Amino acid sequence: MQSGSNGHKHIWLLSGTGEGPLLATAFVEKGWRVTVSVVTPSAVVPYSGMPFTSIRIGSLQGPEGIKGVLKEALELHDGFDWVIDATHPFAVEISANLYKACNEFGQSLLRFERPMEEVSGAYLIKDLQELSKYFLEGRNVLIALGARHLCEAVCSAQDAGAKVFARILPNPESLKQALMCPIPESGLAVLRPLQGEKKGDFERALCRRWSISDVICRESGGLTQQLWQEICHEENINLWLITRPPLGRGVEVFHTFSSVLRRISMSK
Repeated sequence: MQSGSNGHKHIWLLSGTGEGPLLATAFVEKGWRVTVSVVTPSAVVPYSGMPFTSIRIGSLQGPEGIKGVLKEALELHDGFDWVIDATHPFAVEISANLYKACNEFGQSLLRFERPMEEVSGAYLIKDLQELSKYFLEGRNVLIALGARHLCEAVCSAQDAGAKVFARILPNPESLKQALMCPIPESGLAVLRPLQGEKKGDFERALCRRWSISDVICRESGGLTQQLWQEICHEENINLWLITRPPLGRGVEVFHTFSSVLRRISMSK
């Protein structure tokens, strides 16, 4: 399926990271029309005031739902020239669904992925189950993961003997899931990352208040991972990183804005 027969340049950008608004701005500045997809209403805020064609909010309901969006776009405005998967590195399901749907639909797709950060002095584990195999008796462990995997992380850390604390995002779904986990409310901190006069002030304060000895987060790259590496180094805290899932095969992957822009400009 080839789009753009009327000369338009239209991108569908799916994003779940802080790079999304920057990518969208770069596309618009280069003359592309951009439709942005995010999962939650709060994720729309960073895009406020940007001249996009549209913003879609909510889950895409698997490959068939994605193909439904592609079909609708084809009927309304001659389709998308490119679908850009800039979702979170750990959002493997949506990336797999995008690949399947775009491949079946004949839609051009590429992946923007944060480059891997240089990691030193951290413990790398492949998944949360592996954590339970370590001896963490007497350790105060702070879990800095999404709420979806919080209960699994809490149970694994407790199985290893740790006293567990958690930082969760300030939204109803995160709070609901956190309250279902075997962790006292006094061990929960509801806050958005990278806040304070200096980025990381709140996270540092939490670590000191709770005498945190170990932090568990994901090898997702970006500012959040950089922040935890910095805090753990400064506060003499052990950092545990869940290693990033391998990239799916068959999708072109780019790690910089400039390389993405060069690639899509080749198709014009």
